[in-house]
Parts: sequence; C-alpha cells; structure tokens
Amino acid sequence: MTIEDLALLFVRGLGSRGIVQLLDAVGSAEEVFAMSEGQLTAHYGLRKDVAEQIVSKECFRDAEREIEYCRRHNICIIAAGDEDYPPLLREAEDRPHVLFVQGNVAALTKRTLSMVGTREASSSGVYVVDKLVGGLAEKVSDLCIVSGLAYGIDAACHRAALTHNVATVAVVASVLPEVTPAPHRALADDILRNGGALVSELHSQTKQNGKMFISRNRIIAALSMGTVVVESPLSGGSLATADIADGYYRTVMAVPGRITDSSSMGSNNLIRSGKARMVLTANDIIEDMDWQTTVREADVVADGGDDILESLTAEQMAVLEAISSGVTADWAQLQQTTGLSIGGLSMVVIELEMRGLIRALPGQRYERI
Repeated sequence: MTIEDLALLFVRGLGSRGIVQLLDAVGSAEEVFAMSEGQLTAHYGLRKDVAEQIVSKECFRDAEREIEYCRRHNICIIAAGDEDYPPLLREAEDRPHVLFVQGNVAALTKRTLSMVGTREASSSGVYVVDKLVGGLAEKVSDLCIVSGLAYGIDAACHRAALTHNVATVAVVASVLPEVTPAPHRALADDILRNGGALVSELHSQTKQNGKMFISRNRIIAALSMGTVVVESPLSGGSLATADIADGYYRTVMAVPGRITDSSSMGSNNLIRSGKARMVLTANDIIEDMDWQTTVREADVVADGGDDILESLTAEQMAVLEAISSGVTADWAQLQQTTGLSIGGLSMVVIELEMRGLIRALPGQRYERI
C-alpha cells in the first residue's frame, strides 16, 4: 500500500467505484497523482473540482493522519495491488480499493465460505449453522467462515466457527476498531484471539449514517466463491447478499425451512426460483463448492456412532427406526409410521441428514447410512 492508494479515499466526489474505474483506466495511484488537471478531465472524464483535489494533493494530509490512526489501533491497511489483498475480492468490479483489517490478514485468503441469515434467528437455525460448520470443520482444511457480525444467524456463524476451531472473518459496517452492533464487542475480541479478522472499508474520518450495510454485504459476497443463506424472510440483508453473490457468478446455497415460518420464506424462495442450491448437510456444501475433503465420510460416521444414537430425540429415533437397514422408505411411509406432522418430519429428516445417519434419494425416498 502506498500513500497514494490511501489518499484517493479522501478525494471528495470520487467514491469507491470511481476510484476503481480510474485505476483500471490509468494503472496505479502513483500515475493518477502524476497527471495534470487537463489530463484527468479531458482523458478520464473527472469533474474539475475532483481533478483539482488530486493535483493539489491536499488529500495526502488526510492519508497521513489515517496511517497514524491505524498504527495506534493495530489496523492493517491493504490496497488492491498488495499481495495480502483477497484475490476473490479483487475480481469484483465494485471492490473497495483499500481494506482496513484487524487481526490475522492471512485469514482472508483461506478457503472462505460466506454464511448469512436473518437477525431473528430461531433455535433451529442456530442449530443448523452449528451442524453445517461442524461438518465442514471435520472435512475441509484451511477453512474460514465469513459473515457480518450482526445479531442472529451472522453471530451464530462466527460462534460456530470458534466452537469448531475454524478461522472466521467479520465484515463490519463501522470504523475499526469499533464494531456494529456494539454488544458484539466480546464476540469480535474472541474472533481476533482465535486467528480471525475484522474487516472494514471505512476510514476513520468516515461520516457514518447507518447506510453502510448493503455496501458491506458486497464484501461478504465477494470474499468467497460461495454464500450460504440460513433462514431469511422475504426481504432483508441476507437476500441482498445472495443477489450480489449471484451477480458475481458465485455459488448461492440456501437451507430450506418450514413453509409456515416467515423467517424461512426468503431462503425457500431462493431455492424455488433456482437462484440457490438446496443445502441439507455439510457434504452438500462441499459438493457444490467442489472442495477436496481431508476426512473420509465413513470415518466420520463410524466415529462415536453409539454416542450419536444415544443423543437422538424420540422423534429422530422414530424416523431412523422407520427406515430399515438395506431398505428405503418414502415420505408417506415415514409420516404414517411416525405420526409426525409435515413440518415436524421435515425438520427431523434434515437433522438426521446433517448428522450423517440417513441419505436422501430421488423420489423423496430415504435410506440409512
């Protein structure tokens, strides 16, 4: 990162997208500041007032103050041309030219997976997040979970990563070292202590107006080749993130929920519309992402098998017993044998699949593993 890279952030009227477009056309921040006002306006279409700021280099004073601020708060400044800048994020046309990072910068270049969802998370949603992250942790090396540190599913994703000793990155819509929401300060500290990182595109002199969240979501989507939505209503930030990821031609995945739950209508619609692939287990994510695993599935299922069975609920055992070894059972048979409602059976089946005890087959049939 050069002071010229940072100084561009303080040119009023240029903006994040304007910086990227200018640099794509010119080549480097140093070359931009070496140009005359006439070159900037005539050849690159900049407004006169914007070109004047660049030529005067008054923005260098703001950049110097920012460097000192970041030094005091142990914040790393990374420009798009730096080796440490996340390569997947660099592919996005609307990438931030400069990132501010606290913690382990190397976490940004691990095998990243973005996971987002509603702020009004259900206990089932939190459970699903933990099972997905736990399953991935057993099989995927160098994994990093990316989310937004928000209430609900986002926080559950970070906590699940910490529980299963997986690195996690929180992309925040605030000026570091502060985090939003403030009550998640302790969670942010845990992320830093366990090899993760906090990321923001906002410099310390940013005037915050509470409108940075959608902008933040594009970074969450761009940092990974895949985004998983766990519980989302018909509108909200997680659907915006999914739309952005789809626009980047990244893989969008979603966990289905009960059709009667408003918190699952958005994620269910993503699947129904074909925009998202349905995810029931960690194996589904591994397959969709085309990741190589480090532990064989058979080993994971066999390990602690008796303990797994002892931990099942009565409903889970009823469904498992309804599927005889070596014989498949269809949905109607399961419902008739167990007496569970459609919603209740759906949730139990998902839980058993995530535990690696049953497998879905074509035609809504299931077999024991």
